Amino acid sequence: MRGLRGKTAIVTGGAAGIGAAIVERFKAEGTRVVNFDLKGEPSVDITNYEAVQKAVANAGPVDILVNNAGWDLFKPFLKTDPVFWQKILAINLVGPMNVLHCVLPGMVERGGGKVVSIASDAGRVGSSGEAPYSACKGGVIALTKTLARELASKNIRLNVVCPGLTETGMLESFMQGAGNPEKLREAYRRAVPIGRLGKPEDIAGAVLFLASDDAEFITGQTISVSGGLTMHG
Repeated sequence: MRGLRGKTAIVTGGAAGIGAAIVERFKAEGTRVVNFDLKGEPSVDITNYEAVQKAVANAGPVDILVNNAGWDLFKPFLKTDPVFWQKILAINLVGPMNVLHCVLPGMVERGGGKVVSIASDAGRVGSSGEAPYSACKGGVIALTKTLARELASKNIRLNVVCPGLTETGMLESFMQGAGNPEKLREAYRRAVPIGRLGKPEDIAGAVLFLASDDAEFITGQTISVSGGLTMHG
């Protein structure tokens, strides 16, 4: 894709799953990648503003930011508590805000940049057992749209990718905990019009497109990569 070779990208949560697929695709395009993750080097806790500030400074000039890091545990809302809410909020909403607040000033100063945040269709249409997570992802979508308006004149493009049912460790843990993972997997597969669950590589392709020069006239948009499970206008 155009305009990725020689650029520097920060990817949060790039050690596994969707994040790892995004990192590999960027590297294949000749993009330098700095991975902000609790695993690996450098180890960055995105919920800690000072740690993010230091890591961004060490990364050098950043052309692309992918807010991918996230965490969830499937629980009915009435069985959760404020401690759980705060953990979900810290990782899935405050964390991306921390990184945006530290990265965007440099993009403004240099005259442009691309931001792609990974949200979820749970933030668009809701998802049983994911109330706090859905609230955070809805917040990421709204935050992105607002920043896209504020920073359009600064040549900064911000968009959101919403994965549908994707084969990640988080989904696997949920299915194992449900008691009959193979039956649940088949039910999920049947629910997707394309006829399969998503793969991390499916998400990576959409992210790289939005980070490339081919998406120069796209900002403030939310794109579902769900195999047709959600068809949201």
